[in-house]
Amino acid sequence: MPTPQFIVDLRAHIGHDPLWLIGVTAVVIRGEEVLLVERADNGIWAPVTGIVDPGEEPADAAVREVAEETGVTAVPQRLAWVHVTEPVTHANGDRAQYLDHVFAMSWVAGEPYPADDESTAARWCPLGGLPDMPERMRRRITAALDSGTATRFEWTGRR
Repeated sequence: MPTPQFIVDLRAHIGHDPLWLIGVTAVVIRGEEVLLVERADNGIWAPVTGIVDPGEEPADAAVREVAEETGVTAVPQRLAWVHVTEPVTHANGDRAQYLDHVFAMSWVAGEPYPADDESTAARWCPLGGLPDMPERMRRRITAALDSGTATRFEWTGRR
């Protein structure tokens, strides 16, 4: 499901104006591999990302997005990082910015495949040989792999 219905409904009222949305990034680890998808909208390789539905817990959204996009079953182990993304203009002109929750997740079952039209490919990639991807996506993987138990967050010190 590319765009949740609640966003389609909002866009009918506000057009392409900026939306503040809650997002998740699911960094699924299996041994020394990470689950990545090749996004259909921009061709980049990335962990599974998605939008939290109204009333949905972010960890549940991460589990749901992994299953919907790759057919893989995974469980969250910890919230690794909470941060605000840079503003994004999507291919259709919609503008948004996300409060992203990066989850370190463990593989339970399933082999990845592009299970919906959001991805053109889905596969396990060795942690030591990641494909080219934007630094913002690498930072999410790094945060999830950090062995610490504390959640990272950004703090500017501004009031």
